[in-house]
Amino acid sequence: MTPKIALLFAGQGAQTVGMGKDLVAASPAAAALFAQADAQLASPLSPIAFEGPAEELTKTAVAQPALYVHGLALLAALRERLPAFTFQAAAGLSLGEFTAHAAAGTFDFATGLGLVDKRARAMQDACDETNGGMAAIIGADENAARDLAAAAEVDVANLNSPGQIVLSGEASKIAIAVGLAKEFGARKAVELTVAGAFHSRLMESAYQRLKVALDETAIVAPGVPVVCNVDARAVHTPEEIRRTLADQVTGSVRWTESIEYLLDHEKIDLFIELGPGGVLAGLVGRIRKGTPILSISNVATLDGAVATLSAA
Repeated sequence: MTPKIALLFAGQGAQTVGMGKDLVAASPAAAALFAQADAQLASPLSPIAFEGPAEELTKTAVAQPALYVHGLALLAALRERLPAFTFQAAAGLSLGEFTAHAAAGTFDFATGLGLVDKRARAMQDACDETNGGMAAIIGADENAARDLAAAAEVDVANLNSPGQIVLSGEASKIAIAVGLAKEFGARKAVELTVAGAFHSRLMESAYQRLKVALDETAIVAPGVPVVCNVDARAVHTPEEIRRTLADQVTGSVRWTESIEYLLDHEKIDLFIELGPGGVLAGLVGRIRKGTPILSISNVATLDGAVATLSAA
């Protein structure tokens, strides 16, 4: 029986120098997307994605478009190898939600890239205007993590997997949260090296700018269910897609519930992660142990996935 497949797309933090370089050499379809992005953006993306330096690729205004292009280039290369390939749902972590919508046909590649570019620049500016930070809280349950966030006056940014929750807010208050974490049942708490307080109230200016951009963008119902981060359910109408993509900038990424929704409601049999690093595969394994997932990040993993899918 043909498996029911959901695509998963990576978020900021997964970027690695060299992403897409071997893919472009091996796939005309992938090369075309990187070339289109280089022509569309104010400065070429490919040289930084392929050669670095890492400090430049890590910048929010660069990392987000790079991950968007890389995810869709991987999908284009997969379709090149398997012209009959289809998928039945999609989701993405944070920035990856935009990639998922582009894959599902909510908007075309160029429109999505324009939105991602505006989102990334708005978030970069919000980071520069505030003194924000983030911390991973390991081993605490969701209720305890929310109580900790309330006590430290910060926000719950990511519910990544059971026992892995990220808080976000003013840097001084994040330090307080880290200091209090064990009192709230956490095994450990680690401040993260990030540009700012993503998915928190400190991103309000970015939310306002992205909302305007989304309101001006032509959006259609996706061809397959796309699960949004903030509600952890599939969104269908242009109105709810605009709302959830904007809300995500200051709202929580409910990744654990999103994967559970895909498994339990959409009845997904197989996930395919498209992006560098295999980060999402690790999270899926912790959310529901033993869940089948293929991670595609380069030509070697693409070849392996094609062989597996061809044999299915």
